[in-house]
Amino acid sequence: MFSTHNLLAASYLLLSAVNGLQPSLTVPSTLANTFSPEAPLAGLPPKNVLDKGYMPTIENLLEKEEALLMIKTTFEEKLKENVNLQRVSCPLFLTKGSGFNDNLNGVERPATFAPRDYQDVKLEVPFSLAKWKRWALHYYGVEAGKGIVTDFRGLRCDDDVDHTHSLYVDQWDWEKVITKEDRNVETLQSTVNNVYKSVLDTHNLVSEKYGMKAFLPDEITFCSSDELVKKYPDASPKERENIICKEHGAVFLMGIGGWKEDGELRHDGRAPDYDDWITPRPDGGTGINGDLLVWNPLSEVSLELSSMGIRVNPEVLMKQLELCECTERKEFTWHRMLLDGTFPQTIGGGIGQSRVCQFMLQCAHIGEVQHGWYDPDEVEFLKEHNIRLLGLGEF
Repeated sequence: MFSTHNLLAASYLLLSAVNGLQPSLTVPSTLANTFSPEAPLAGLPPKNVLDKGYMPTIENLLEKEEALLMIKTTFEEKLKENVNLQRVSCPLFLTKGSGFNDNLNGVERPATFAPRDYQDVKLEVPFSLAKWKRWALHYYGVEAGKGIVTDFRGLRCDDDVDHTHSLYVDQWDWEKVITKEDRNVETLQSTVNNVYKSVLDTHNLVSEKYGMKAFLPDEITFCSSDELVKKYPDASPKERENIICKEHGAVFLMGIGGWKEDGELRHDGRAPDYDDWITPRPDGGTGINGDLLVWNPLSEVSLELSSMGIRVNPEVLMKQLELCECTERKEFTWHRMLLDGTFPQTIGGGIGQSRVCQFMLQCAHIGEVQHGWYDPDEVEFLKEHNIRLLGLGEF
């Protein structure tokens, strides 16, 4: 499979050629992952997990299903309470020409189809609802200080398929209205604290119910990608994440998206039309967005649970579209509505449901908590190491 990792590398090389830049062949290593599709059995959990003699927290499949329901229900209620959100329904597909789909890194292929009797209409299964949610806040007339959350399901055909990634996406997609004056680091960090409280409270309840040792810290640590690049210039993004997460247990890494002076990604990719990754912060860095990361004691690596941030305003949108050389998007319906001031100022993000469940139950593979598809050779290997995947994930 042609992974997101390789697609991003190819797109960077093409962009470099167009701009007359000298491309860097080290670009793929600047992404915050370690997946190498060329390696045999590339999607397996880390060797240290397999060598430990893995035993699942819950072996009975029906008991595990009850645990998954408990985690999802508990976390959603905590999130609604702590961030002041209301649950709403959401679409399973969007029209291609609307511009409502999340573009992720701008190179991934959406699952696309046409209705039988309307072959000229192209519908896409969204990657996330990052842009749809902002429209929904306008549609529902949500006031400042309140927001919405959805039970989103989607497909990512070009995602890596490994022990923490899947073609199937399930996440709590949430968005909250803020004022123009709230577009700052203080609002970002306050909201992150409330999201993390939801994670921590759920973790403590799950640990108590299933006899597990709670290990998350009471508070989350804030740092920035700019700061880590300066502190660990020779480390890869994933290595920097591991260093800071192992030290603090739970970290919000600010400033995701954009490039360093040498043309490499600063940390990881971000689309230009939802998160604001160029606004200066008081610490000297840029970007009022970030990733919520935790240290996973089972795999002994960092794990991203959420990507979130303050969203673009009209000025930032145009600047980021120009930086990514995709100003043609401003003609899409969604972009026109943002540029003409129809949409409110917002903060929002996505929180992976299967990621949260995998982390809470300390599962070795994401396929233990969701029905996905995985490399058949890897599935057989996993069975031999007492890692049983749900449903059709075994075939």
